[in-house]
Amino acid sequence: MKDRINTIYKRIKEHSDSFLGYPLAKDFSYQEFAPFLDLCINNIGDPESPSTLAIDTKDIEKECIDFFADILSTNRKETWGYITNGGTEGNLYGLYLARESFPEAVVYYSESTHYSVKKNLHLLNIKNIVVRSQVNGEIDYDDLEQIISLRRDKPAIFFLNIGTTMTEAVDKLDEIKRIIHKYAIKDYYIHCDAAFLGLIAPFIEPKPKFDFAEGVDSIAISGHKFIGGPMPSGVVLVKRNHRNRIAHSVSYIGAMDTTITGSRNGLTPLFIWSFIRKYGKQGLIERARNSQKVAAYAEKKLKEIGINAWRNNEALTVVLDKPSDVLCDKYQLASEGNIAHIICVPGIEKVQIDLFVEDVKQEKNNYLEAEIV
Repeated sequence: MKDRINTIYKRIKEHSDSFLGYPLAKDFSYQEFAPFLDLCINNIGDPESPSTLAIDTKDIEKECIDFFADILSTNRKETWGYITNGGTEGNLYGLYLARESFPEAVVYYSESTHYSVKKNLHLLNIKNIVVRSQVNGEIDYDDLEQIISLRRDKPAIFFLNIGTTMTEAVDKLDEIKRIIHKYAIKDYYIHCDAAFLGLIAPFIEPKPKFDFAEGVDSIAISGHKFIGGPMPSGVVLVKRNHRNRIAHSVSYIGAMDTTITGSRNGLTPLFIWSFIRKYGKQGLIERARNSQKVAAYAEKKLKEIGINAWRNNEALTVVLDKPSDVLCDKYQLASEGNIAHIICVPGIEKVQIDLFVEDVKQEKNNYLEAEIV
């Protein structure tokens, strides 16, 4: 058994060092929390509601929510949130509250939206329409407007991407509001999927409009993508009145039931809290700036060797023409059609970019030589 564990560890460690294609921060260490692995920790029920099961980290969880609320231009008086299992759960929760607010609504989302959203919509049995995307991955506002014009009498749920999966495109909230106003949509709900960019977008210039100061109803963010961690995590924040609509007390646990799952991970709040205490808001800004510099460096180096590479504004995602399957496997690159991307998350340094660029360059030269022959 010990040999098997060592083999698994070595495999994961090796692949962790080499991947470039997924938004998973690498520069973390939570060894101080190792003793907690010998404890059962269960944040059952609402984080604001004590339970008869007292083996939780809800006090820490609430501190984390306070930090995210501040980043997203709100506070816990006006909004409510909890630590989730990841962005997919956060999106599911936002859509669940939207459905409870407007049971007859139609969800509008772009074709560049994360694949899990279609699954969430199926689980919730919500009517939905897919909207075309622009070349950069942003939602096509003309197509959306045309669709809305035919359904202006229906409640609408707008699912916006604050950083699409492949190109890190940001849907413009101002354009959505313009369409809402133009067609006098009275009943609507706006959810923002900020899984990757939720902790980066607040510090981009110009800052994308997506937070609670702009009137959105809910926001989902992943914890393992930019903060980093040994297991998936995330946070969802919603306007408190939406949460109150679905809350009810459960005598068995002695707490309010307001989350997707009953039992919840009590370890990930400790990881997120540790990150917040170490970095704070200023550290988060510096972290974002450093990653943006690495992404700009990667884009520049790829262009220098004649590769078609580009980024959306200040994005950490560098899109390029898809390399060979060999390189995609070596660097674990996500691809779609004829494009792939590398994502310059914290923990990826210029030396790793140089190794990747050199491999791409060598592959390109080999291809040109083969054509000549």
